[in-house]
Amino acid sequence: MPPLLSPASLSPSPLLASRLGALHRRAAVHFLAPKRTRPSSGGLTPMSWLGKLGLGGLGGSPRASEASAALAQGPDEDKPAPGNEFAQFGAGCFWGVELAFQRVPGVTRTEVGYSQGNLHDPTYEDVCTGATNHNEVVRVQYDPAVCKYDDLLDTFWARHDPTTPNRQGNDVGTQYRSGIYYYTPEQEKAARESLEKQQKLLNRKIVTEILPAKRFYRAEEYHQQYLEKGGRFGFRQSAAKGCNDPIRCYG
Repeated sequence: MPPLLSPASLSPSPLLASRLGALHRRAAVHFLAPKRTRPSSGGLTPMSWLGKLGLGGLGGSPRASEASAALAQGPDEDKPAPGNEFAQFGAGCFWGVELAFQRVPGVTRTEVGYSQGNLHDPTYEDVCTGATNHNEVVRVQYDPAVCKYDDLLDTFWARHDPTTPNRQGNDVGTQYRSGIYYYTPEQEKAARESLEKQQKLLNRKIVTEILPAKRFYRAEEYHQQYLEKGGRFGFRQSAAKGCNDPIRCYG
């Protein structure tokens, strides 16, 4: 049996408390999911997140840290399919958010990943430290002839509580913050106007950040379309267009 804890040890630190929701949500996935590996450069072992931030290990210089942040803060240079456009949103755990967007008619592709941080090429483990400032985001590819950007904004607002800073339900941390990340001036304008309309409907201040879309780092494959594939318990959830079935956040 585990060792007994003293009374003083029963009070978690603020940092530990901020991770409890994430640990609860991810425990089964960590146990079952394959570990992601990345190709190394020149035979070198990939650096830890501390090293990549310039805080220790290989490449642990301020210049290395600045270079990593500069890459991570660069624009999203990926291109959507011809005739399609990108949109990017953060609204808590990206599993349920992705499924909500998968169901929107006119959405042709969704991917979950990490963005808005200061670490180049992060892993899920890096993001979970809370030290990289990445957000869990969904990048949506959509056909504007079928799906308007305003339709995506409506889905975004309906999916989460935009008044809770760095938190959605039991998930606590900067990676769960509310954010709209725009690719064009038109998207920015629509996002700000939409926020103003939503604020009039709520009695608490909206904390959603509206920022330019930055480099998108695709998450590990086991996170992609997680709920459609069965989630934690193997019960597939429909991604059919127009489906209104309740979304079970963890599967």
